[in-house]
Amino acid sequence: MTTALILFAHGARDPEWANPLRRVQAAIRQRAAGMAVELAFLEFMAPNLHDCAAALVAGGATKIVVMPMFIAQGGHLKREVPEILERLRSTWPAVQFSLAGAIGENEIVVQAMAAAALAAAGEILTKPAADCD
Repeated sequence: MTTALILFAHGARDPEWANPLRRVQAAIRQRAAGMAVELAFLEFMAPNLHDCAAALVAGGATKIVVMPMFIAQGGHLKREVPEILERLRSTWPAVQFSLAGAIGENEIVVQAMAAAALAAAGEILTKPAADCD
């Protein structure tokens, strides 16, 4: 089974908005050489999720993991994205599509955001979060 990863983001009118996502994509490619890692967007930018999946399937992907690059699970992830995935599954029934949770809800990401916010505020804590009551 050939697995591919789609980093799925909202999109924006400003093309520079996607630069941090391209950095994440490059970091993943460096760590997982040989796995296809692509970006797709809900709106404003290309490719959309369907077009990205089509290219991956054409390239031989048999399992596609969609990683929402969202801070939290809102309306898009609760309603629109599952509908899009159902259309992908019906278009390519031989391909296994899975939807991960919003990346911002991952504890590693939560802690990284907390550390970045504290660093920006000029207050770096050295003790573990459990000790900070």
